[in-house]
Amino acid sequence: MKPQLYILTGGSRGMGLAMARQILEQGHRLLTIARQRNTDLDTTAQAHGTTLTQWQQDLAQPQIAAQQLLQWLGTLHAESYSRVVLINNAGVIPPIAPLSHSDWNAISQALRVDLEAPMLLTSAFLQATEGWNIPRQVLNVSSGLGRCAIASQATYCAAKAGMDNFSVSVALDEAAKPNGAQICSLAPGVIDTDMQLQLRSASEAAFPDVNRFANLKREGNLTSPQEAAARVLAWLERADFGNPVLADVRQA
Repeated sequence: MKPQLYILTGGSRGMGLAMARQILEQGHRLLTIARQRNTDLDTTAQAHGTTLTQWQQDLAQPQIAAQQLLQWLGTLHAESYSRVVLINNAGVIPPIAPLSHSDWNAISQALRVDLEAPMLLTSAFLQATEGWNIPRQVLNVSSGLGRCAIASQATYCAAKAGMDNFSVSVALDEAAKPNGAQICSLAPGVIDTDMQLQLRSASEAAFPDVNRFANLKREGNLTSPQEAAARVLAWLERADFGNPVLADVRQA
């Protein structure tokens, strides 16, 4: 059976790392794009006899990553794979504060990583694979905060709302093509990651919802990265993947 080809951003830690491990354990080929290499993934790939490529790339410079992806995919052959998948998972939140007291450089960097990079990588992916006669999927890891905004998170909320809307627009583009890609913007639930730690560690003065996020951890309502990764990857197997474009693992 032919392997599947996955491209995953933010695969060096958190849910992204858990997804990378599970993809490799299933015997598929994987390209990760992250600021850091993860040597444990090399060991996992070797143990399961599959191919892993890790690019160390800061997605705050998204044009470099997108151009590299376009060229790399151009060297591959569609007939070697049964499916090709892009997972835009990488994300950051700037220091938590009202917009009026936010650092402009941090805002710009977060928007490049959280919104510009997924858009450019999706564009490169779709362009490079348009002639591939195999299933093509783009899974954008969104957030409930893109659909229900909270205070002191204007940048992250805006980026995820933008991700949702660009996903809907691209899905309309692809629906008009003979072998258009399936697109889904998926909220993965609340996960026990460094991002959650950042939110619950903020001061109440800067972040009015800090107690709500602290309670999620205290009451055991956070999903482990491993469980969340399994749920996200399982979404790719659904017959209705991409319909609707905006989805939430908690509303399966």
